[in-house]
Amino acid sequence: MYLRLFRPFLSLALALLVPAQLPGQESATAMVYANGQTWVNGTEVPKSVAVFMGDTLQTRQDASASIGVNGSSVMVLSDSLIKYEGASVAVDRGTVRVSTANGFSAHVCEVKAWPAANVPTQYQFTHSDRNVIVTATKGDVIVDDHGDRKTVAEGQQITREDGCEAAAKKNPKRRPGASTAAAGGILSSPPLLYTGIGIVGGITTWVLLQGGDPISPKCPDNSCQ
Repeated sequence: MYLRLFRPFLSLALALLVPAQLPGQESATAMVYANGQTWVNGTEVPKSVAVFMGDTLQTRQDASASIGVNGSSVMVLSDSLIKYEGASVAVDRGTVRVSTANGFSAHVCEVKAWPAANVPTQYQFTHSDRNVIVTATKGDVIVDDHGDRKTVAEGQQITREDGCEAAAKKNPKRRPGASTAAAGGILSSPPLLYTGIGIVGGITTWVLLQGGDPISPKCPDNSCQ
C-alpha cells in the first residue's frame, strides 16, 4: 500500500532531479580550478569544482581561475564574470585566455572569436567599457562582428564595439553576456543535485522496506493474524 501511494511522488521527484543534468553530461561538464576567491553560481569555490553548461563563474580582483574541458583550457583572469556554455564562454566582463585545438570560442553580444583552423591556438578575449579586444597569441583567430568576419593573424589584435546596446534594443528581455554569478538554478550546483538524489534514494529505500500492508500500532511487524 505504501509503495502504491508513494510511487507517483517518487517518479516525479526522480524525473525532476536526474534528467536535469545527466543526459550529455560528459560533453557538458568541465573542471574549474580556483586561484583566489572565485564563485560558481554565487557559491565560493574552495579549490576545484565541476561546472555544467549554463553555470556562471566570477573571479575577484586579486583572483583567477582555469576551466579545463575536452582538450581546451580557459584562464579566467581577475575581476571577470563569464558563463560556461560547453564549447564556448560568454564574457560578461573581464578577460579570458583560451588555449584550444578544437575550435573553442568566446563571445559577447554581437562579437565572437574562435580559431581560424583546428590546430593548437591561443587567444585572449577582453570585454570592457563596451569594447572587445581580441589578441591572437598563437595561430590565427577569426572575429565575427555583426556578421562582418575578420582574420586576426598571430601576434596581432583587433578592437570592436561589443554591440550590446544594439542587441538590447532588438530584444529588451535578453540580457547580453553572462548571467550574474548568483543567478544559477538550484539544480545547476552538483552538490545540491547529488543531495537531492540522495534524499529521493533514501525515501525510496524506506518505502521498499515497508510491507505491503500498513503498519498497525497493535502489531508493528505485521506478524499478527
